[in-house]
Amino acid sequence: TRLPTTGLASYTARVNLDQAIHCQAGLLGGRPVFVDTRVPVESLFLYLKSGGTLEQFLVDFPGVTREQAAAALDAASQALSSRATAA
Repeated sequence: TRLPTTGLASYTARVNLDQAIHCQAGLLGGRPVFVDTRVPVESLFLYLKSGGTLEQFLVDFPGVTREQAAAALDAASQALSSRATAA
C-alpha cells in the first residue's frame, strides 16, 4: 500500500522534521536516524527502493512511526522539488 501524495501533508503536520529525525555524532557515525531509534533514515529509502512497502517497513521497524516515515519522505520530496529548474 502506498501513501497517497495528498496524505503526506496531514502526516507531517503532526510531526515536524526535528521531531522525526535527528543526527548525533556518537550515534551511527552521525547519520540521520529516526528519533528514539537507531534506525537510519537511509534504511527507509533502501527498503522502498528494493520494492518493499511502507506498511512492511513499519512492521519490520516497529520503533519508527508512520508520522516519522512520512516526515522523512516529505523532506526528501521537498529537497528534490527545491532543485527543480524553471522550464
